[in-house]
Amino acid sequence: MPARPCRRAALWALFSANIILMSCAANTALQPGTPGFYWAAAKQTYAAGDYQKTAENLSNVISSQNEYTERALPWTLVLTSGMAHGYMDLAKAFDAGAHANRARIVDFRREADTYRENANNLALQFAETFAKFQSKDEYVTLAFAYPTGSPTEDLLIGKVTGGTWLKESDLEAVQQHAVERAVLLATCSAAGARNDPAKVLDMLKNSDAKVPRAAFVEAMALALFDQSQLYSRNQMDQPDKLKVFCDRAEDALKLVPASKETQDLEKKIHAAMKKPKA
Repeated sequence: MPARPCRRAALWALFSANIILMSCAANTALQPGTPGFYWAAAKQTYAAGDYQKTAENLSNVISSQNEYTERALPWTLVLTSGMAHGYMDLAKAFDAGAHANRARIVDFRREADTYRENANNLALQFAETFAKFQSKDEYVTLAFAYPTGSPTEDLLIGKVTGGTWLKESDLEAVQQHAVERAVLLATCSAAGARNDPAKVLDMLKNSDAKVPRAAFVEAMALALFDQSQLYSRNQMDQPDKLKVFCDRAEDALKLVPASKETQDLEKKIHAAMKKPKA
């Protein structure tokens, strides 16, 4: 009988030691500067709707090869391509507004230039990240939740295009809506369900949704081509970058089975590169 309390004490001590070790391991994984810390931070900032900070956190995750890299790469690609497209849409709207409202042409063009620069930074990040994407698996994991926002275009964008200069709060709202909408559409494209948000919502209820690699890579090729237009003559006028993005889009298409969609995209790529520089 005297031995039983001793045994219980020993078992409790062992249990307590295991709990402490597990806690220490968890704290170590989430220490600032570690991949685990940035992965957890990306989850939090994404849930809060802060896509810029999420992209920064994911960039820190994929800066090294670690247990989160394989899941962080697709997420980074979807997020940065969507954000870039959103800023391109905003630049296009404010360019149109500058033509419609000559009295405030300077204000409209200043906004358009700012959005184009934002799009440029994100497009370059996207292209660099895609160069790291080496997955040969049949499926790609989308390890993130359904994004915020609506797939419908904001009415305020129409006002901007028509030449209406918005008040500060509306400027912030139109930017947020455009970026959120573009990220949502980029997510649908990457999931192989373009223009079908309801289907993607159902897919992403699973925290590790699987999508066919071919569909994902095709979506990335389309994103590369879309971003190449940022460097066209009537935008940033950087033909060298336009060619790089078109070349990478064409290379990506070689990795997926041919289809009507891929053939149509190839034609667009070739047409873009043949446009006169003058």
